[in-house]
Amino acid sequence: MNYRVIINMPISNHEVPELRELVGWGRRDKDYPTLFERCNFWAGVRDENNKLIAFGYVCGMGLEHGYMEDIIVHPEYQKQGIGVKLVKELLQESERFGLGIVTVTYEEANINFYKTCGFTPGSGGVWHS
Repeated sequence: MNYRVIINMPISNHEVPELRELVGWGRRDKDYPTLFERCNFWAGVRDENNKLIAFGYVCGMGLEHGYMEDIIVHPEYQKQGIGVKLVKELLQESERFGLGIVTVTYEEANINFYKTCGFTPGSGGVWHS
């Protein structure tokens, strides 16, 4: 099936936490709907039954630099190109939005995925409280 990435698609508050849980991440229920109010834009993909199967967003101050986060694809739909399509659409929207730089952090095991999406790997750090 040809899945369509939609920028700023309507998403119910429970849908992203459920998707996060399916991939083994914390649900972070309290983040929604606040995330939709504060991020620059988001994108989602739905299956033929209208179930959210992929999600990601870009946030920042709305200046030149944005940060891509929470690229999630439902486990049953991974390895089908949906994630690459999602990221590339978010990057195109970043250009339309006026962002010249988009950064993302990822686990080393995902380096080839992000290279395929057009990112240049670099070194950096992540701080957690």
